Amino acid sequence: MRMSPAGMQHAQTRISQSFTERAAAAVADTRLGRAVVKATLGRCERRIKILSELPDSQAAFDLAARIKDHTLENLDRYLNLFVANVARNGGQVHFATSGEQACAIIAEIARAEGARLIVKAKSMVSEEVHLTPSLEAKGFEVLETDLGEFVVQQDHDRPSHIVAPVIHKTVSEIARLFERILGIAYTEDPEALTMAARRHLREKFRTADLGICGCNFAVAETGTVCIATNEGNGALSTSRPRAVVVLMGLEKLVPSMGDLAVMLKLLAKSGTGIRATVYTSLLTGPRRTGDADGPEAFHVVILDGGRTRILASEYRDALRCIRCGACLNFCPVYRVIGGHAYNSVYPGPIGQIITPLLQGFSGYEDFPNASSLCGACYEACPVRIDIPRFLIRMRQVLRRQGDMPFLWRLGFRLWRGVMGSSLLYRVGRRLARRGLRRVETDGWYRRLPGPLGGWTEHRDFPAMADRPFSGMWRELP
Repeated sequence: MRMSPAGMQHAQTRISQSFTERAAAAVADTRLGRAVVKATLGRCERRIKILSELPDSQAAFDLAARIKDHTLENLDRYLNLFVANVARNGGQVHFATSGEQACAIIAEIARAEGARLIVKAKSMVSEEVHLTPSLEAKGFEVLETDLGEFVVQQDHDRPSHIVAPVIHKTVSEIARLFERILGIAYTEDPEALTMAARRHLREKFRTADLGICGCNFAVAETGTVCIATNEGNGALSTSRPRAVVVLMGLEKLVPSMGDLAVMLKLLAKSGTGIRATVYTSLLTGPRRTGDADGPEAFHVVILDGGRTRILASEYRDALRCIRCGACLNFCPVYRVIGGHAYNSVYPGPIGQIITPLLQGFSGYEDFPNASSLCGACYEACPVRIDIPRFLIRMRQVLRRQGDMPFLWRLGFRLWRGVMGSSLLYRVGRRLARRGLRRVETDGWYRRLPGPLGGWTEHRDFPAMADRPFSGMWRELP
């Protein structure tokens, strides 16, 4: 499905805007804010509750991080083992150094299989390489089968969350879309909307020539690909068509089935706040004699796309990411601006790290600074990625490259000078306290002056205390 002229114009406008402009527009969109806050807070509350069922969730996080670190440190060995086992199981493995090469390989597989209709399960890496528009441009009909991805595809939109693609849409918007494209009566009943999509997709599953899916995890010791969904579309996309293609980033490997169990235990709990995904499918090659279903041909396309460059860098830990989306749900910035403001396949805290690492800083210079550094993303991450530390490191890179705006550089220099001198700090505090008394109301600053006014456009700021902490400390016995 190609984007409509109106959709293309909207997309071009969004791309031409800076991150600051897109973020400002998102903040002003109160409908978007309500939708994103409601969805993310609900996931956070469920996650906190479900993690309490684990004997020691922090120990589980540490174990998951160690598993990923061990795999990355021995990635060449586990890649070779995985490739050998896929071949032993009757599958074929293809390596792609870039997104363009991955799309070309998959298009060639589709041509060789004589495919016309392709059904596709949700895959972030396919979004990363723009697989669907690439295949459509070559004449293939491609249908997204995840309900959220189906909605954004039919509405000429883009996903705004790693796990929940339509977190930015309301039920009424989806109801109007289904009324238009599926010809059903307008209804805001979620079950009725889901069943309408199911009836439409069922025939597509039955007649599809090729299925494409992503990969949550790949098990080296068995050559198995694991996909986790909550709708069953992944199982249908990989069992009904006569040929299946798995597109995976090379960092998706885990050594063993035991390691997979650890990851699956944390994936759903962290991402959606449920004990386990409803459907966990293990794909180990093509159909065998006696199998009730499954593909006749099984292909795995392993994408580098800049991942080996990250592997060799000081940002290696970012490759631990299991795409659970927990950091987005807990991030106060993401909650306010949503996913589209980032103009990236990977929004939110983890996107602020891996997008510049994969794509370069050009166009994403604001990402390292678009954070409060509150640490909520680090606390939420089930594989212990220290995102705040990486953001600070990236800020240093931008400063050295001269890409940080002059006022930012000047402001940080002044701040460093004041914070490094007890005399300047005391004098500055007294001057600020006296100067801000004029805008203080009942212990709050409703509107700060000058460039500080951005803080109080949408929230009040607590007034400075009459007695500083240092003074109270000196009076302690």
